[in-house]
Amino acid sequence: MMRVFSTLMIPFLGTSLGAAMVFFMKAHRNRELEKMLLGFAAGVMIAASVWSLLLPAIEMAEEQGGSVWLPAAAGFLLGVGFLLLLDSVVPHLHMDSEKPEGVKSDLQKTTMLVLAVTLHNLPEGMAVGVTVAGAMMGNTGITMAGAFALAVGIAIQNFPEGAIISMPLRSAGFSRGKSFLYGVLSGVVEPIGAIATILLAEQVVPILPYLLAFAAGAMIYVVVDELIPESQSGEHSNIGTIGAAVGFVVMMVLDVVFG
Repeated sequence: MMRVFSTLMIPFLGTSLGAAMVFFMKAHRNRELEKMLLGFAAGVMIAASVWSLLLPAIEMAEEQGGSVWLPAAAGFLLGVGFLLLLDSVVPHLHMDSEKPEGVKSDLQKTTMLVLAVTLHNLPEGMAVGVTVAGAMMGNTGITMAGAFALAVGIAIQNFPEGAIISMPLRSAGFSRGKSFLYGVLSGVVEPIGAIATILLAEQVVPILPYLLAFAAGAMIYVVVDELIPESQSGEHSNIGTIGAAVGFVVMMVLDVVFG
């Protein structure tokens, strides 16, 4: 049980450590570094969606009998639709944007910035939770080592995300402590989402392939809608592309070695 708990907390630890960079780095933003980190996060999430979620979903569906492709396809589209719905309903504000998205609200700009990153982190928590649930069941083809590899990969890409939320807040005039706190809060949803997904998966074992693909769809939505556009905006877009390639390879190697 301790191993399960530590695996679930690894991504949150990555976000917290990244947010802590506000205590050690200068307040001004480095746009080239941000592009690299955003691209890296996109690469990690794409690789994780394929190797850690979609492929296991297809293999599990094959073992259960029936349609091999349906759970992966349906779950993926449902995951995209779920994040699209949240994106349309939850009030949030993206970095370098002055126009909030979601329903109209009177929330502070800082709160909406944190909510934007929180939307990114929710599918990552779900992804770790559903792979841990599969490993705990023991007959799904998913190992705890594979779940651990996914958690480590997400934690690696969460590190820059934590810094990306805390550093701009510091630049905007917030204290280092408050900037760090907001960065940490953006990652709290990950262990919560992971635990909720585990409880759901344990109750409805036959839909586990759908849940794996659902998490993949949610992650790909974040990549296509947020990370890639932000990493490619303005000059030096090739920096974001290089970051994506490196992130993809890192996550692929982690999954192959530990999965």
